[in-house]
Amino acid sequence: MFLRIQHLSRYTYAQPVAFAPHALYLRPRETPRQRLHEFSLSISPAPRRVATSDAGDNALEWAYFEPGAMFTELEFRTESLVETLDSNPFDFFLSPSALNFPFAYTPAERHVLAPSLLLPDGSDPAQLNTWLASHFATPPTDTVSYLTALNTAVRSALSYNRREEPGIQSPAQTLALGTGTCRDYAVFFIALCRHLGLAARFVSGYVYDPPTATIPNPLPPDLHAWAEVYLPGAGWRGLDPTRAIFCDDAYVPLAHAALAESVNPIQGNFVGGAGVASNLHTSLTLTRL
Repeated sequence: MFLRIQHLSRYTYAQPVAFAPHALYLRPRETPRQRLHEFSLSISPAPRRVATSDAGDNALEWAYFEPGAMFTELEFRTESLVETLDSNPFDFFLSPSALNFPFAYTPAERHVLAPSLLLPDGSDPAQLNTWLASHFATPPTDTVSYLTALNTAVRSALSYNRREEPGIQSPAQTLALGTGTCRDYAVFFIALCRHLGLAARFVSGYVYDPPTATIPNPLPPDLHAWAEVYLPGAGWRGLDPTRAIFCDDAYVPLAHAALAESVNPIQGNFVGGAGVASNLHTSLTLTRL
């Protein structure tokens, strides 16, 4: 599938402010299952830009603004042409040792996967055990069916809530509230996977969601979040607990991390007078070509 993605983020401020360096995770990932044919990023006011990669090998761009210069607006505009190739999300082979769950990672795998096996902050193993006993008491034994059922159980147990405020709920908060956004679903699913011994990481990106016969007017496009689980032989495979599916070619990942908050697409601060009011306007279109 070819997707044209146009994304605008515009911050406006009630008084002139200066900008600290900004870290940007806005470039779609390039993998064997996703090709990036075109990408452009424009920033206003124009900063000094440095393209690099982070510790997780994500594409990271730094924007350094003129020290002391004051502005009332900051705008990031990207346009991408992405080819997604994962039309069949189950087109993979598992290592024989991982066909059924539970399975064990090799020592070499565990060494690399260690950050993705640590429980997220705000996780209570006893609470997770209680949740699993209540919502996932008799899971399948083959690994793919097991993950499918766990993904579905999370979707069924929680109520989706669109939240504009920044930040991610801890797994304990999501359990207490019984509701959350896609990023909260993803972190809760990751906590369950890691508690069960499955390496899992957070993914930020886009999802193409065209109108259908049953949903003629879907929610406006927005950034999305989901999880990836490492399966021996198959590598990192995407699962979206908000929709209870394995991720297919409608998903466009930008960045991944063991720590969810570390790959927010736009990260940075401003310096101004006390209590300066700010406003964010976003516009996102995904067009299938």
